[in-house]
Amino acid sequence: MLTLAVCGCGSRARTYSKIATLMADRYQVVAGADPVAERVDALRNISENPDFRGFDSAEALLAQPKLADLMVIGTQDNYHFEPAKIALEKGYHLLLEKPAAQNVDEVIALARLAKKYDRKIVLCFVLRYTPFYKKIHQLIQEGALGDVISLNASEGVEPFHQAHSFVRGHWSKSEDSTPMIIAKCSHDLDIISWLVNSPCKSVNSFGGLQHFNSENAPEGAALRCGDGCPHAQTCTYSTERYFTDRERWLQMIYPDPENIVESEVREWFKTAPWGRCVYHCDNDVVDHQIVNMEFDNGTTASLTMTAFDSGRHLQLFGTKASLRGGDTVKAEHECDIVLRHHKSGDIEKITLDPPEAAEGYQGHGGGDYGLMDQLDHIIHGSADQSSLIEFAIEGHLIGFRAEESRLQQGKTLAVH
Repeated sequence: MLTLAVCGCGSRARTYSKIATLMADRYQVVAGADPVAERVDALRNISENPDFRGFDSAEALLAQPKLADLMVIGTQDNYHFEPAKIALEKGYHLLLEKPAAQNVDEVIALARLAKKYDRKIVLCFVLRYTPFYKKIHQLIQEGALGDVISLNASEGVEPFHQAHSFVRGHWSKSEDSTPMIIAKCSHDLDIISWLVNSPCKSVNSFGGLQHFNSENAPEGAALRCGDGCPHAQTCTYSTERYFTDRERWLQMIYPDPENIVESEVREWFKTAPWGRCVYHCDNDVVDHQIVNMEFDNGTTASLTMTAFDSGRHLQLFGTKASLRGGDTVKAEHECDIVLRHHKSGDIEKITLDPPEAAEGYQGHGGGDYGLMDQLDHIIHGSADQSSLIEFAIEGHLIGFRAEESRLQQGKTLAVH
């Protein structure tokens, strides 16, 4: 049994806690802290633990003697380092939501602290635990592609998701969180470095904020969707969608997610950040960016992040075969992965079994469940350790250097 204390009871921490309670013979959630009392109450209900202890801040929880084996750090990006540092000093292992910290120095410092206190920091790179990326990693390791010469990846954030999280939401300003390429694409950069399996030598990057600004506001657009905006019923980003096809996003941000009443939510939208017009916000993070990478083993890679597509796509070009996979391949070929073998010219289609999940829970393509299914084994040393911070830091280094490059008009920079 691994006991869990939760620092920051937002949607991600609640997700991990829900899955943990479905594995009741392996995990028990014993404590949680959040300045929003309703979120603590939500976690208390999720825990199904009559002895659950709630706290109104990370500081209050961390002032207690050690309460659990492991602490889940689910606070905002700009408040990962301090609670993580104190938790390590108190003897907790960590499940640390990505990105690990707000800058490179803090990420490296956490890795050193984990070594100093002989604790484990498992980074929440859940994509590593999906059947899709595990299969691609396996094919590379088995030599099915030969040597991987180049790789192209893309992430379509999806327009409404961009507006929700990176225009109106918690990650809309780099100073208050992390750069977009870290906040959203640290998953993708981690996957790239994991698949290439070589240190990244150099990087350059281009991108910017092109669409979500006042110049592109429709004529007559109000400052808030609920202020009589003439486009409220037709706009892609209207808050009306929180009551229809984007209801799950509302559950992630509303202070009392267990008790959503439409009239109360509409009142809340009058002052909440998510009620603002996306063309009249104070956002500064990019809505598109490209990152080019060169690795020590000679492999080159690129990552395109855009608000104006949906889903992840991947291409690998090896000396024996090329591979394509992701949402586009699934839609066009009705399979998960397509291999083209160079010698024979044969096309091989690979269809994966649906991701294993407890009670149908398949968030992040099964990655959320996959991570929790391995977490206790990782802590106990009986499973692959590659997602520990000391082995999974490369993607963070690439991302932070990529943002430096973007701010320097695409200058090529050494990663290490």
